[in-house]
Amino acid sequence: MARNGINQRAIEKQMKDLAKGYERAARKHPIRVPIRTEASAEGGSVPVRDTVESDPILSRLLLWLDEQTQQNPSDCVGISRFVEEQQLHDEDAGVLAFELEQRDLVKNLRTFGGPPQVYLTDAGRAAIHRLKKLRTDRAARLRYTMDAFQRWIFDTAGDQRPVDPALFFTAPGAFFAGIVISAEDLHQALAHLAEHKLIERIDTDPATVAITPQGIKCALAGGSVQDHINQPRTGATYNNYLPNAKGVIIGEQQHFTQNNTDGVDPTLFVQLAGYIGQVSGTLNLTEPDRVELERAAQDLHAEATSESPEPGRLRQLATKVKDQLMEAGTTMAATVGVQMAEQALGSLM
Repeated sequence: MARNGINQRAIEKQMKDLAKGYERAARKHPIRVPIRTEASAEGGSVPVRDTVESDPILSRLLLWLDEQTQQNPSDCVGISRFVEEQQLHDEDAGVLAFELEQRDLVKNLRTFGGPPQVYLTDAGRAAIHRLKKLRTDRAARLRYTMDAFQRWIFDTAGDQRPVDPALFFTAPGAFFAGIVISAEDLHQALAHLAEHKLIERIDTDPATVAITPQGIKCALAGGSVQDHINQPRTGATYNNYLPNAKGVIIGEQQHFTQNNTDGVDPTLFVQLAGYIGQVSGTLNLTEPDRVELERAAQDLHAEATSESPEPGRLRQLATKVKDQLMEAGTTMAATVGVQMAEQALGSLM
């Protein structure tokens, strides 16, 4: 029996209770998978994972240290006991202590050849306070649960074989802000993943899920689920605030062609201009650069929607937009815009 902590038997019982809770939630609110569409998405930005809140083991360790400190305020705490109690056989107590120390959350009293002994710093106590407060943030819980489950199913069943989602509760990532993810949060996360076709529900008993090709792409991109869901999709429209002289919103048209003798299909240029209008405010540009980029997008839209778009003018404006996007940095929004500009320019060759 572990002292001053959760023993393995208690953990196993909690996992079984959560699995039963998930099964009840799934029966009460079955996952409904929408009709498939042809829209696709590629890539995603990489989320920040260097915070203790995003690390399921470090967050549990911090809360455990808080518990130990409350019981013995004047004593240093040996992290090896946490590893033993939680049966984290793949974790090194010294490495965990070092990671917390690097974040200024603990002071590590090193002894030659001895186990790591630490005590909380003021920054560590503040981090514990944030963790406890974070538990009440439902949106943050669901975002984390979606990301954690998507990584888990890719690692566990990336070959698209069906798997019981309740097994996720035994994974190291099944903890948010230091506590185990609830069955209800997991079920809602699965519903969102299924809605966006990242997983597929399999009608078995008990119900299982399988990762989809889109889910595999999301996992391989290295970004979060929200990055994957929110990025522009091929063939999508980009409604924004830049109307042309006829009152048509830039990017509103999915396939826009005019009668012209140059054989130019301006669709990609219209979509590029509309996309710029949508994301220009998110590119961290200076105000003059943002205004210049939007003016180039407006000029590009005006040329693309004219009666006879001139290929040379389209090339000039699209190149200008591309160059300005490249100067904006390597954010996902800028990268997508550069790719759209290259695709549009390629259509003129």
